[in-house]
Amino acid sequence: MTGIMYGYARVSTRGQKEERQLVALREFGVRAEHIVVEKQSGKSFDRPVYQELVLTLRPGDVLVVKSIDRLGRNYEEILAQWGNLTKEKRVAIVVLDMPLLDTREGRDLTGTLVSDIVLQLLSYVAQTEREFIRQRQAEGIAAALARGVRFGPERLPMPEQFAELAEDWWNGRITATDAGRLLQVSRKTFTRRAEEWGQAAGLGRRGP
Repeated sequence: MTGIMYGYARVSTRGQKEERQLVALREFGVRAEHIVVEKQSGKSFDRPVYQELVLTLRPGDVLVVKSIDRLGRNYEEILAQWGNLTKEKRVAIVVLDMPLLDTREGRDLTGTLVSDIVLQLLSYVAQTEREFIRQRQAEGIAAALARGVRFGPERLPMPEQFAELAEDWWNGRITATDAGRLLQVSRKTFTRRAEEWGQAAGLGRRGP
């Protein structure tokens, strides 16, 4: 018996739109009633919508995502989720942005091997890139401190998720207004602190 094809879409903040992911999933053939959407940070994998979907999946089902980072935010996490779904739950996975990452039945042994290799390579590259960015940020901050730049100890400290939101803002994944709302600070305050964060990290100035 052929399993059910499910689609999973995720956006990191409530200010982001999931329409592009939904369109891609529907065009691939996933029925609307089998598509679930999660609006929550991917910093951890404690996501109720995703976890409920995983519990719903049965052997032979197919999970479709637009990109591999919908499954996790780092190398270990993505591989762990991939292994749990394909080996433990015996669910097929299709990644629309990367046709080689398709474990549905009918693929020969070589295709499956290529899929596993490509997955590990992509996950490793993504993780290495994030670590490189963090290293540059740390070096930039250290250099700024060495030049005598002070980051204002008298200022209200930003919440723990500030760096993640600042990075999302620099990469155009969230607006300053939405980021400020999540941090419970004004748009002006967030923009000023995020600009300082980016300059300290050696990113220069963000364009309009």
